Amino acid sequence: MTYRHGVTITEQPTSILPPRRISAALPVVFGTAPVHMLAGGAIGPVNEPNLFYTYAEAVLAMGYNADWSKYTLCEFMKSHFALFAVAPVVFINVFDPSIHKTAVAEASQSFVGDDLQLPNEGLLAGTLVLKDATGTTTYVLETDYSVDLITGLVSRIATGAIAADAAILRSYEYGNPTLVDANDIIGGVDGATGALTGLELVNEVFPRFRLVPGQIVANGWSDDPAVAAVMAAKSGNINGVFKAICLVDLPESVDLYTEAPAYKENNNLTDEQMTVCWPKVRLGGDEYWLSTQLAGLICQTDAGHDDIPYKSPSNERLQMTAAVANGNEVWLGQDQAAYLNGNGIVTALNFIGGWKCWGNRTGAYPGVTDVKDAFLPIRRMFNWIDNTLTLTWWQAVDAPATRRLVETVIDSNNLWFNGLAAREYILGGRVEFDASENPTTDLMDGIIKFHVFVTPPSPAEEINYIVEYDPAYIGTLFG
Repeated sequence: MTYRHGVTITEQPTSILPPRRISAALPVVFGTAPVHMLAGGAIGPVNEPNLFYTYAEAVLAMGYNADWSKYTLCEFMKSHFALFAVAPVVFINVFDPSIHKTAVAEASQSFVGDDLQLPNEGLLAGTLVLKDATGTTTYVLETDYSVDLITGLVSRIATGAIAADAAILRSYEYGNPTLVDANDIIGGVDGATGALTGLELVNEVFPRFRLVPGQIVANGWSDDPAVAAVMAAKSGNINGVFKAICLVDLPESVDLYTEAPAYKENNNLTDEQMTVCWPKVRLGGDEYWLSTQLAGLICQTDAGHDDIPYKSPSNERLQMTAAVANGNEVWLGQDQAAYLNGNGIVTALNFIGGWKCWGNRTGAYPGVTDVKDAFLPIRRMFNWIDNTLTLTWWQAVDAPATRRLVETVIDSNNLWFNGLAAREYILGGRVEFDASENPTTDLMDGIIKFHVFVTPPSPAEEINYIVEYDPAYIGTLFG
């Protein structure tokens, strides 16, 4: 025992622990970006999560191209940063120019004056070969000609060996995102290196950035049922402990609202973590998958409520001027939109107040009616509460299982729930430590079970008025 003389101080852990704040709606978006069209011919990230807070950051690192049918991440960039002004977002590009490329065989082409426009953009550095018309002379880059790899424009250098309007032979390779398929989005694990690809990379988001995924999106790809199924599987089990929702679209081949429910059921788009969207939306000359705009709207809605996902995005404004299916405009009435909602499909409705998201149900509805799995905002609240409890109490794992630990867990969580209830983010919540749920054998084995009771508010989906004619008011005619 150390001899002491004077004032000594000993600190002990606080008996109340505040919850760790997390971003409930963080989108993790899988798709394709023009990573081979960056300045200087550099190749951007492939199968690697990247976190961005601004439009400029994303474009600088991933590139941008307005052909969204080829580069699906660019659609999300514009929607999320420009239309909804929310951040951050994690992008995962699966387009690998070293694999997804096309070789153009040697063919004749002529300069028009000083320039020659190749028929393809996004050339791969070091692959362009220019020869004279006979094939005997190979021209030298930056001596005889220069090339813009992004646009595919070749320009002759006046001091070089290529004459104006010269006929030449050219061959090259270019990155071809149309070679990417659903299997690239689904991804897997490299058997030789153990590297993750595609949707498997959702498990790297938290270890890299200490942010919990809130939404999994693959606009332009989630209309494939195989992709949607893997998205749902990943959403319910991230890193073995976290949960998120996934947003999926019905394909453009579903061009009538009456066809949507059958397609949804026949293709098993019925997971409680899944939100099913139809149709696409248009703003000006741009068409967006509804999942793209819904992800931004969810983030925007959460941002208006302290980053707590208790408010449904339904009846909130989308950035659109028309709903479209297979290129044709779709004008749903309230009854038709309600038909889709009743089958677990979120849609767009132009009824009162402009174009708005319309629908509160997850893909599990109507097959599943458990309120925590059938309502989107309640499912998201349960995900958020589950994730928050995991993050907050990870620090207590392996601590001695004492009465003080039990009381700290109960008191801290009950204070948190009381605060949420006071602000009406939940109707009520509590944590209990029940002896019947904690047998002695479990406690001896280091297993402690707490029971959480919580009630997020349901969306006021149907407001009824009972209107009755009251003849008693006839008496007012007589003063």
